[in-house]
Amino acid sequence: MAELPGGTFRMGDAFGEGYPADGEGPAREITVAPFAIDVTAVTNADFAAFAEATGHITDAERFGSSFVFHLLVHHEARAHVLGSVAQAPWWLGVAGASWRAPGGPGSDVEDRADHPVVHVSHADAMAYCAWAGARLPTEAEWEYAARGGLEGARYPWGDEFTPAGREMCNTWLGEFPHRSDRPGGRTGTVPVTAYEPNGFGLYNTSGNVWEWCADPFGPGVGAPPAPFRQRGKVIRGGSYLCHASYCNRYRVAARSHNTPDSSTGHGGFRCARDLVPGR
Repeated sequence: MAELPGGTFRMGDAFGEGYPADGEGPAREITVAPFAIDVTAVTNADFAAFAEATGHITDAERFGSSFVFHLLVHHEARAHVLGSVAQAPWWLGVAGASWRAPGGPGSDVEDRADHPVVHVSHADAMAYCAWAGARLPTEAEWEYAARGGLEGARYPWGDEFTPAGREMCNTWLGEFPHRSDRPGGRTGTVPVTAYEPNGFGLYNTSGNVWEWCADPFGPGVGAPPAPFRQRGKVIRGGSYLCHASYCNRYRVAARSHNTPDSSTGHGGFRCARDLVPGR
């Protein structure tokens, strides 16, 4: 974990680029106490150790299915597709999809030990954190840490998405959701230490996987009240499916939500814990 001093920072969208319904703005001063946070998302290897030690069965395993991006469904799992999400048909419910089989039956994580664990619900994330002697970060802690000490920047590394043409995070390249322009049409997660860390030493706080926070979804911390059509738990950071044409939520101020029992192939988490002053 990185031990962070806390303090007052500007939280929220300072550029007017967020979705109004997400409640990102206005930017406002928020104070967080000192805390520690994982420098990476929890990996498949980490979660495997937890499951072996505790016998934990994830919600996806109990329910018997989870949601997989259509290009990532394993060829052996095509017969196990239960249907698509009406407003997002690229998401397929797949029987047997779980953190152990992220593409459904026939897939595994043997070559992805250092990738972020996915198909974990909010309850699964909290169970892991409790086992690890930690907790989920608050939304304010998450954004403070994700900014890496940069005041008011769009991204963990600054304001330019690809400075000097360098790719800085794992988001969608190509025509979403039908064509990936990465070599071989690749999409999906990358190792948790891919790309450069931010100023606090945290990796992939933009892109790769959405990360659960402790907070219920509502108006942003310190923001004025706003109507919300749906409530759940806050998720932060965006994922490998984010793209400017569809979802620019890879900005550090961006926020979204999911129902606590939901699991997907692009959702993970990292842990945090309190720091005792003077210790």
